[in-house]
Amino acid sequence: MTENYTALYEEHKKLGASFTDFGGWQMPLKYSSELAEHHAVRKSAGLFDLSHMGEVWVTGPEAAAFLDYALVGKISAMAVGKAKYSLICQEDGGIIDDLITYRRPSTQEGTDIFLVVPNAGNAKVVAAALLERAAGFDVVVEDASSETSLIAVQGPLAEAILLRLVPAEQHALVTDLKYYAAVEVPFTFDGGTQDLLLARTGYTGEDGFEIFVANESAAALWQAIADAAEDGELTPAGLACRDSLRLEAGMPLYGNELSREGNPFAAGLGPVVALSKESDFVGKEALAALKTDGAGSTSGRKLVGLKGLGRRAGRGHYPVLKDGATVGEVTSGQPSPTLGYPVALAYVDVEHSELGTALDIDLRGKPEPFEVVALPFYKRQR
Repeated sequence: MTENYTALYEEHKKLGASFTDFGGWQMPLKYSSELAEHHAVRKSAGLFDLSHMGEVWVTGPEAAAFLDYALVGKISAMAVGKAKYSLICQEDGGIIDDLITYRRPSTQEGTDIFLVVPNAGNAKVVAAALLERAAGFDVVVEDASSETSLIAVQGPLAEAILLRLVPAEQHALVTDLKYYAAVEVPFTFDGGTQDLLLARTGYTGEDGFEIFVANESAAALWQAIADAAEDGELTPAGLACRDSLRLEAGMPLYGNELSREGNPFAAGLGPVVALSKESDFVGKEALAALKTDGAGSTSGRKLVGLKGLGRRAGRGHYPVLKDGATVGEVTSGQPSPTLGYPVALAYVDVEHSELGTALDIDLRGKPEPFEVVALPFYKRQR
């Protein structure tokens, strides 16, 4: 697989990062201790490089109608400045990717502008699928992934840190920004001021922000954010803690909980699918049939949260047992640093998916007790 490097790769090397391949990208796994990085995000703030994610601009008079057709959500109903979580599916309802779409203001009457952000390993696939599905629509689909960096600041102190880089008279742009919304904000760094797209979104279960910036300015912005934080306020954070944070928050990861073989209903994402859309969309017929199937899954399994009653954690692909018989499979699992007990996401047979159901995970031949619990495992205090 080709190795890609983000514009921040040298910054990570300076910080002593350990690297791993993720979706074809060399990304920081951790800088020192993944546990310390995890706790920093929960208690103060973490600084993440998300530049492996994709950025696809969709522009034109029929941009909203096109995205209604290409994605399962009703994108045309979005207000300008808002963001929406959605899925791009195959004709058979299989999930190609989960993604976030931002509706941006347009200076040209009759033209709509959207930014679609797919996952790292799927960025090129999603861009190609959108281009293919654009046939017959008056839209322009532009993949800007290779020119764009994405930096995230996540945690209770994220807002306070970023405000130090924003002119005082513009602070309300940040403080008034709602969750799943985005706005252009002037950031002062590298000897000047740049208007950058700031989104109040994240993948950690904490309050936080994601900033889109051109590659050539990414390192300067990264350093400016680091310099704006006081001692103990901000910790560079890698993929390892991002995974433990998102698992505690019950957020699915493509390739683990989501795949082309699965479907939105089995994954608990039925509300994301707008079957009420009057217009057709790719996968609509198959998804409607899956919904009426009851379980929403041809395999009769659904995604659940599992809380460990002992100390040992289940891992991906470990069997889930009921009275010694295999009734499911773990998709993600590890000890929860915040909660102090093991947690896991798993697909289990529907008849064993009710809250409170006692199950076991087969830990290399030894059954370990778990219980089906509500998601998310962790929810921040507001």
